[in-house]
Amino acid sequence: MSKLTHIDDQGRARMVDVSDKPATAREAVATGFVRMSAETLALAVSGSGRKGDVRAVAELAGVMAAKQTSNLIPLCHPLALSKVVVEVEPAEGGLAVTARVKTTGPTGVEMEALTAASIACLTIYDMLKAAEKGMVIEAVRLLEKTGGKSGDWKAD
Repeated sequence: MSKLTHIDDQGRARMVDVSDKPATAREAVATGFVRMSAETLALAVSGSGRKGDVRAVAELAGVMAAKQTSNLIPLCHPLALSKVVVEVEPAEGGLAVTARVKTTGPTGVEMEALTAASIACLTIYDMLKAAEKGMVIEAVRLLEKTGGKSGDWKAD
């Protein structure tokens, strides 16, 4: 097994030193899904929910979350994000979330993309929970990442 970068030789958690790494273009895409009934999906898509436009609010929440990732995950570096796009689209059985995050810097944006997708899903749940408490958030995962020392990666 490869050495974990956030653990030092004594086994203590540490922030990785990226000061000597070159700034390169980096991008990551993450997804998530909120499974719900057809009735709740129709309510979400209609934009007439009691709390407003579910999709628009969830997309905005995802963007805001990406920018706060280093405040939420202890060993993440604060990054100057150059682009965050979160899209919530209806799909069979619920709402699909896709988050795309870009930066030019010494470390990647995988955690920012995953945070954006996760918070968008949680926001969808929050906005629709009065209609259906049994919704399920599932399949939050990294789809792809580009740039950096480890190169490009794409899920199968």
